[in-house]
Amino acid sequence: MTAAFTIRPARTIDVAPIRRLVKPLADQRVLVEKEAVAYFESIQEFKVAEDRAGTLIGCGALHVMWEDIAEVRTLASSPQWRGRGVGSALLEVLLAQAEELGVSRVFCLTFEVDFFKRHGFEVMADQSAVDPEVYAELLRSPDEGVAEFLDLARVKPNTLGNTRMIRTLK
Repeated sequence: MTAAFTIRPARTIDVAPIRRLVKPLADQRVLVEKEAVAYFESIQEFKVAEDRAGTLIGCGALHVMWEDIAEVRTLASSPQWRGRGVGSALLEVLLAQAEELGVSRVFCLTFEVDFFKRHGFEVMADQSAVDPEVYAELLRSPDEGVAEFLDLARVKPNTLGNTRMIRTLK
């Protein structure tokens, strides 16, 4: 972290500021907009960055999908803070959390390919990142992010143009 901002676990009171942060990016189709209930249900997955005044300036979530794979979701920073290390700091915290949980690979679906490449992610050449048995189990998940990871046709309208990337952790 830096003296300019801190990162902490998200709290329920952060849902409204997270939604305000995501809204312009969702309008640009960079992120998928979610209902408030989806954020409340997954608030424990989120980390937030706040400036010295306590204003939320960034967010990101880590969603575990299976024993060895998790997804970085909703990584965003406010326009005034872009290019100042907020996204990088959040991503590093999420990757450290993945390691602590025992996850060995982290996936993302993104338009920000260069950003994720700088953090060790690679474009997925082989779209079958999981074994067929695990794939069959993941098909049972009602989670839209899992459907995106599996590249299911029903999520194509939301994900056209995104790049599927993955990073193997130490």
